[in-house]
Amino acid sequence: MNMKCMSKKTLVNIGLIIGTFLILFILMTTKVINSYYGGIIILILINIVLAVSLNLIVGFTGQLCLGHAGFMAIGAYVSAVLSVNMKLPFFLSIIVGGVIAGIFAALIGYPTLKLKGDYFAITTLAFGEIIRVIIMNLDYVGGARGFSGIPRKTNFTIAFLAMVIAIVVIYNIIHSTQGRSMVAIRENEIAAEAMGVNAFKYKMMAFIVAAFFAGAAGGLYSHHMGFIQPTSFDFVKSIDILTFVVFGGMGSLSGSVIATVILTFLPEGLREFKELRMIIYPLALIVLMIFRPQGLLGNKELSLKVFGKFRKRKEG
Repeated sequence: MNMKCMSKKTLVNIGLIIGTFLILFILMTTKVINSYYGGIIILILINIVLAVSLNLIVGFTGQLCLGHAGFMAIGAYVSAVLSVNMKLPFFLSIIVGGVIAGIFAALIGYPTLKLKGDYFAITTLAFGEIIRVIIMNLDYVGGARGFSGIPRKTNFTIAFLAMVIAIVVIYNIIHSTQGRSMVAIRENEIAAEAMGVNAFKYKMMAFIVAAFFAGAAGGLYSHHMGFIQPTSFDFVKSIDILTFVVFGGMGSLSGSVIATVILTFLPEGLREFKELRMIIYPLALIVLMIFRPQGLLGNKELSLKVFGKFRKRKEG
């Protein structure tokens, strides 16, 4: 019975994914959604990869990371250099960019993941700024002027596929034995270690996986924009990604997806209000944090059961 429920749930999820893709693809192909909003949709998909990967560290493992934009920058510049200067295929450059970001995460994580609480957050913040300053002073990648001439190969299909892969991989990690160990570390690291959980090992695993996806997202971003500069990966970018996670709910992948869609599109939707949008946007965040500090979904996931309960209430 459980297997039947699982297979039914899997088929429904696959159907929703394919249905969403086809609807957006048709709307973009027929120009119902113009190229401008099509570009925003691609940015939303890239941001979702960043948000769900950061949620693995912050939401599920309980480690506050403020340097996610640093890993994104590494992936963006490595993949851009490989594509432009070394003429590597697009997909290979994206994967290599993610791998290099993961290697940096392992090097940074080995000494820093032994730190607790705010010390780890400050260290990752410093790492992100160090990466940005180093890139800014490297003439090989354009320095402060930026890196141009990157082939714009990231389209809607590739970005959507990357988003699905990131969500599926992280979802399966969370619902595995390793994922349960990560959640145990988040709840009480001392108790988890007392039960035999190797906290450092699982924190390192989450950190490297998240950095890999951040690096891959950076590669997709650079090949979408065609031009990148160090200021695109500063401290504010790390805070933006963290905002997606907190707004949606730390410990909820579907919450991260919903929050990313809302917060990426909201500034564009408020563009007609000009200066007022800079007040409305943060005000909306403040109101949510006051009335729902756990985020939109908290640590819950959105499922079809919600609609089933709503239908039962309506019938009742």
